[in-house]
Amino acid sequence: QVQLVESGGGLAQADGSLRLSCAASGRTFTPWAMGWFRQSPGKAREFVAALAWNSRNTFYAGSVKGRFTISRDNDKVAVHLQMDNLTPQDTAVYYCAASAGTGYSATYPIQSTRPYDSWGQGTQVTVSS
Repeated sequence: QVQLVESGGGLAQADGSLRLSCAASGRTFTPWAMGWFRQSPGKAREFVAALAWNSRNTFYAGSVKGRFTISRDNDKVAVHLQMDNLTPQDTAVYYCAASAGTGYSATYPIQSTRPYDSWGQGTQVTVSS
């Protein structure tokens, strides 16, 4: 069992910055990918950013490209999301996700929720105008 714990959410002003972190604990594993998704009230969960663990290739939603940066630690299973130039439209609960890449999970697009088998509890990000 893998647990993901997010930190770093909170309140920011428009054009400000926040940094989210997500650390994995529990059983030892090397993920196939880790990502961030977000969900606003009344909306479906949407892809924000992902990182393919071994290649370090990164993927971004169009709405955050150029403003958000996903990165990983070298010595533990953890990812970070640096969010700059925030806008009120970025307000949402942000979820960290990890995929072990087992079974068919790695056949799904990394931007989809389907590859991910572990999810964090979510952290609230609120951006005021």
